[in-house]
Amino acid sequence: MSDGAIYYACRDGHYVLKFVGDVRLTLCSTIERHLEAVLQRDDITDTLVDLTETENIDSTSLGLIAKLAIKATARGMPHPTLVSTNEDITRILLSMGFDRVFVLLQELPVSRCDLKQVPFVQESEDEVRMRILDAHKVLIDLNDSNREVFKDLVSTLENCR
Repeated sequence: MSDGAIYYACRDGHYVLKFVGDVRLTLCSTIERHLEAVLQRDDITDTLVDLTETENIDSTSLGLIAKLAIKATARGMPHPTLVSTNEDITRILLSMGFDRVFVLLQELPVSRCDLKQVPFVQESEDEVRMRILDAHKVLIDLNDSNREVFKDLVSTLENCR
């Protein structure tokens, strides 16, 4: 299993975000800071999230990706496209309600050669905990099943303040 990495490209208003390897909460600060910057840009008209080379992805990272979709749609952009070729990841996406906020696809003919790696962001434990909490609150809002699965985690994180 390879360490996680995040790559991106933006050309002619089309934004691509690619997750590679084992994507865990250690990347949550990197993901959120990058997405905050992307959502400030006026030149982006549509978004594609590529999970075709993702081996594993945790719920914190999924919550941040869901947040991207919700914020992009709130800006008047079309639902972002999310591509997953891993059946296990696709099953998780569907169970968490990602089909409500993304257009889900199962294939994408693209290489990494034109993408730039998102620089890693190191934050304090408290900042990371807040990002984890925020990501899971987004997941809870997607459907009742998520609410049941993550309510204890959210409660625990809220009590750690």
